[in-house]
Amino acid sequence: MASMIVPQMAPSPVHDEAALPLPAKPSACHPKARLARASAQFILLMLGFYLCGSNAGATEATSPTSILYADATIIDGTGAPSFVHQDLLVHGDRIIAVGATGSLDAAAGTPRIDLAGKFVIPGLIDTHVHLATPPDRLRAEATLKRDLYGGVTAVRDMADDLRAVGELARASLADEIAAPDIVYAALMAGPDFFRDDRVQAVSKGVPLGKAPWMQAIEDDTDIDMAITLARGTSASAIKIYADMPAERVKAITEGAHRQSMMVWAHSSVFPARPSEVIDAGPDSVSHACYLAYELQPVNLPAYEDRTPVREELLSKKGDDPVMARLFSAMRDRDMVLDATGSLFVEEDAKRLKDPKRRRLRCSGEAAIRLTRQAWKAGVAISTGTDSSREAIHPWPEVHDELFFLVKQVGMSPLEAIRSATLVGARAAGREADMGSIQPGKLANFVILRADPLTNIENVRAIDAVVKRGRTYRRDDFRTATSDDGGHGDHD
Repeated sequence: MASMIVPQMAPSPVHDEAALPLPAKPSACHPKARLARASAQFILLMLGFYLCGSNAGATEATSPTSILYADATIIDGTGAPSFVHQDLLVHGDRIIAVGATGSLDAAAGTPRIDLAGKFVIPGLIDTHVHLATPPDRLRAEATLKRDLYGGVTAVRDMADDLRAVGELARASLADEIAAPDIVYAALMAGPDFFRDDRVQAVSKGVPLGKAPWMQAIEDDTDIDMAITLARGTSASAIKIYADMPAERVKAITEGAHRQSMMVWAHSSVFPARPSEVIDAGPDSVSHACYLAYELQPVNLPAYEDRTPVREELLSKKGDDPVMARLFSAMRDRDMVLDATGSLFVEEDAKRLKDPKRRRLRCSGEAAIRLTRQAWKAGVAISTGTDSSREAIHPWPEVHDELFFLVKQVGMSPLEAIRSATLVGARAAGREADMGSIQPGKLANFVILRADPLTNIENVRAIDAVVKRGRTYRRDDFRTATSDDGGHGDHD
């Protein structure tokens, strides 16, 4: 079926795989290659000015190309039913038109890719990853490549060493590495949190709590200045992590919003209760399980106290009324829940094999129950994972979260795809550019051989992934080895 991702000159099919836009080869990033390319570009630029004067501008060779993807079934990510026999016109890195097959006004000679019998969904978004705890460039690149070829076109990094993450984000945008777009947060927490070994690993070379991407916030901290420092890392958001009272959570949230930064918070910040976190007004909260700490008369005094939630306090029948109040408040504030439920389900399975493994804060059963109640209450659920298998695994973790939402929470495949696309884009603050197949948005989509609405596992029936208009064929993907970062297991 490789011919389906081969551009064809309309109207007759032409099997010319060389015409496909392909990822840049790694060798193109070699310093000598960059120098040679830069020299050639400089000569061409000077020649252009000589021949055409100051209006030389972009030449035909550098102009964005258009491609018509024809006759697909499109699942657009908005939650609408699928649209059959649709054409999708891409120019450069943007979608410029979507319409019934044969209805779009494509210029003569526009390459045509026949997608008859194929299904198109928006690129998937993992709203909870950690790419640099601690920094490991080979592993990160291998993981990102695997994710991209698995249909993930954007990820939300939830606080790491932003020196490393920022460089990965830049390299992705520059097409130097095959990777999803990366949106990331700078972390803020109470001073006690900075005893954590992970914090020390991501703050190397900077006094603990003083790195702009990893700041300790105390009673006398100038919060506006702290947020300004965080903005200087190019972070899109502040992640409120742990060990702060409610009033400090609220002050950070309000300060971040004043400076046009999003706020992504743990759903319980310790000692701040889930209801106090929600009342502070973050844009999203992570971990459905942590919400159950609201049931306890007094919340844990610190994040470092890893006492699990008291699941026996959840109502034995039906929806829990305390949780219902939380979910109503989240829905009214249009707040996204980054549930990360598959993490807890998977951990239960691991503990069955190895009872000595440290127990997480709640069981998989509680994660399912809380996520289901939130979804039925109308809370927007995104597909975050907060887990990282070794990069030799062939598929991204976000598939597991999709399967969790459908098979265990009870969502329809259509609703789960919306969670992994449009809701994920909103959680990342990128809804204007990503998350649905609509004119004006980035050309981020996945071409599938089978219908994911009949079986959610068909999200793995990938022919190709298109990210910012650039095609990545699944057949070209090779899983990582230990030599190129395919090692480790950082749950």
